[in-house]
Amino acid sequence: QLQVAESGGDLVQPGGSLRLSCVVSGFTLNKADIGWFRQLPGQEREGVACLLNYDGSTFYRDSVKGRFTISRDKAKNTMYLEMNNLGPEDAGTYYCAVGQTHPSAQAMCSMTARLGPQRGAWGQGTLVTVSS
Repeated sequence: QLQVAESGGDLVQPGGSLRLSCVVSGFTLNKADIGWFRQLPGQEREGVACLLNYDGSTFYRDSVKGRFTISRDKAKNTMYLEMNNLGPEDAGTYYCAVGQTHPSAQAMCSMTARLGPQRGAWGQGTLVTVSS
C-alpha cells in the first residue's frame, strides 16, 4: 500500500539549513503531485510548498519564498524540502504528502492542508527545532 516516510528533522541554529527527505513506497512519483506541510506549535496545519506533476509548476507560501525549495528524485522515488536561513518561526512538525490530479500547485497546498491529499497520503511527520 501507499506509504510515505519523512526524515531529516533536527535541531538547527537560527540561520542554519536542513534538507528534509520523504521516501514514497507503493506509489510512483512519476504520477504524483507532491507537497510539504507543517504544523507550528498551537497552529493549524499549513501548506509550505507544493509541486504539480502535470507541468512541474510550484507554489510556495509567502513566508518561505526564496528560502525553501521543493524537489523530487523520480529514480529514487524520493521528495525533498531544502530549507535555508531557518528561524524560530519555522520550528514545528513537517509532513510530506503525495496525491493526484490537483487542479494547481497552489490548490494542492491549500486543499491538502485542510482536507488531506487527493488520492494520496500523509507521512508521519518529522520535527524541526530551531534554537541557539
